[in-house]
Amino acid sequence: MRVVDQQAGSYAEFEAFVAGAAGRLLHVALLLTGEPDSARRLLAGALARTYANWRRLRGDDPYDFTRRELCTAFARTAWRHHGGAGVLSRLSPPERLVLVLRLYEGVAEEVTAAQLGMPVDRVRVLCNRAVAALRNREAA
Repeated sequence: MRVVDQQAGSYAEFEAFVAGAAGRLLHVALLLTGEPDSARRLLAGALARTYANWRRLRGDDPYDFTRRELCTAFARTAWRHHGGAGVLSRLSPPERLVLVLRLYEGVAEEVTAAQLGMPVDRVRVLCNRAVAALRNREAA
């Protein structure tokens, strides 16, 4: 009986997490893909992986885990996302990833680099290039 109660409690905790974080995570996915349907699929996959690992996440931030899963899935499937619509549509997938993590999510350069598996200098270059491209677009 206790195992059933723990599973019900875990599900309720996960449900509460989704209720609080899904909107922001969906916005991150939409910024990355530029396509609402792709963003929803990306988020659904990330949330499924979060739920599968929910018990192991005790003490860790489930939002960070889900965001990391979302970004990893986007990086693996970036060739499918041709920019979509929106302000970030002209940026390359790595530029979008870095820009969203650094500026929208406020993730530190070192954490972003570790998460994406690239040197800190590369993250800095991609972020600067993306910001410059957006500024040039606004000026034109």
